[in-house]
Amino acid sequence: METTETFESLVRAEFAPKNTYLNTASSGLLPARTVGALREAAEIRAEGRPLDTLFEDVEAARAVFARLAGVPASRVAAGPSVAAQTALVAAALPAGSEVLTAEDDFASVVTPFHTRGDLKVRAVPLERLAESVRPGTALVAVSAAQSADGRLAGLPALREAARAHGARTYVDFSQAAGWLPMDAGADDFTVSTTFKWLLGPHGAAFLVVPEDFGGLTPLLASWVAAERPWDSCYGPVAELADSARRFDVSPALFAYAGVRRSLELVEELGVPAVQAHDLALADRFRAGLAGLGHAPLPAPGSAIVSVPGLGSRQPELSRAGIEVSDRAGNLRASFHLYNTAADVDRLLEALAR
Repeated sequence: METTETFESLVRAEFAPKNTYLNTASSGLLPARTVGALREAAEIRAEGRPLDTLFEDVEAARAVFARLAGVPASRVAAGPSVAAQTALVAAALPAGSEVLTAEDDFASVVTPFHTRGDLKVRAVPLERLAESVRPGTALVAVSAAQSADGRLAGLPALREAARAHGARTYVDFSQAAGWLPMDAGADDFTVSTTFKWLLGPHGAAFLVVPEDFGGLTPLLASWVAAERPWDSCYGPVAELADSARRFDVSPALFAYAGVRRSLELVEELGVPAVQAHDLALADRFRAGLAGLGHAPLPAPGSAIVSVPGLGSRQPELSRAGIEVSDRAGNLRASFHLYNTAADVDRLLEALAR
């Protein structure tokens, strides 16, 4: 009981939505502590104060993400987006390499492999991904949870198949980090943006690389990628960082000022507690849909629920103060820590009308 009360009191202290917000799969709500940090960052710039604390926020955010991901901070690179991080992985592959992907996965996860122009990119249905790894597959790239419908990738089987055939894995946790426990050390590369389930502002994403960097080249290296950044502002960097920081892009300092506080809240609440909360609400919605005669797309164990044929109702729901998404004709509802059973029931009542 004490744990539940602590969870609920923390959430109430951080969030006060003015509507029924069930759209975290698009972007999460900002906690109060994050909003405060963003204001403070703006005031630092407006008043001409030193930026030291903002650069400290980048390292603090990296450390918290590393703990959430279950890896050392030395394996975590900070960048602007999933697409930028994916491009680093794509650029490291030899010409002619086969990249195995899931059909209709999120564009930022797969497009950089296609734009290379000299890779063999093969797409198969998500449920056949593990069995489709074969000799000659160099990399398997997939989202841990699919953006459109919430389906989970079945990572243990995928990792086993990849190991059996000498392939590497690249997993995007953008729709999972924050509610699904991560084990980034089990994959070769993982990535996650931070503005969805991790509740941060836009402009920050983390890439986890192997201890030996996995053959990546720091194509976007600047002074921040140096072992001693403040001694490396002029001329080519003489010594790149010994850690994954060598792959950093000059940070959007405001973003990381907020991301740090959002990640600290997720860590404070505990991902297992968030997962239990989110899945209970998703299951409540699935049960309610059955009572209305609707069948969601199968995505057991996911905090994302997509309902075929109801996407066209998104505008009217938004006008009624209920925020969901229309994805390929499907109504997509995503449930996170600030949602309640009352939110689920309000959506069900609106759909029944």
